[in-house]
Amino acid sequence: MSTNLPSIADEHFARARAGEPTAFAALVRTHQRSVFSLALRMLGSREAADDLAQDVFLQLHLNLATIESSAHMTFWLRKVVTHRAIDRLRQRPRVEVASLDDEPEIADVAVAADPLLQRHLRALVAELPSSARAVVVLRYQEDLDPLEIARTLEMPINTVKSHLKRSLASLRERLGVTSPDAFEELGYE
Repeated sequence: MSTNLPSIADEHFARARAGEPTAFAALVRTHQRSVFSLALRMLGSREAADDLAQDVFLQLHLNLATIESSAHMTFWLRKVVTHRAIDRLRQRPRVEVASLDDEPEIADVAVAADPLLQRHLRALVAELPSSARAVVVLRYQEDLDPLEIARTLEMPINTVKSHLKRSLASLRERLGVTSPDAFEELGYE
């Protein structure tokens, strides 16, 4: 027997679209960690990520009527965070990237076999051009497949694949890693 009962997320979404403030607050609570995590991984600064997350949730509130479902909202949030982070990265001069190793709020932090190598890899990812960095972060830290990345960044799938291939080759070269197995242990294929 199949039931088509709406999920709690769908209920919160529907109530938030109807203008219920507590339902919108529940949506924010549900998504704040993933929004902040993606912003932090893209921007490398806790303050910048917090500022971006607040801006994104304000935009969500203003655009909630145009969003079709809770699944569409998740896609919309990821897309807006990524695009806004790229814009901010393009606007600011290159600065020293803060380490993300001590950040407890990051979702899904992988435990590396070599923490120094992991820290170095994160610094190298932060030096990638903003679009390539977005592709790498969405693929390996947000675990999206290339098609989802293409939709999120509004770029052709072949461009996504090209960014991945060039970025990984660059990271391997800069790390001096010749064995793909050693590189895969860090979560990058």
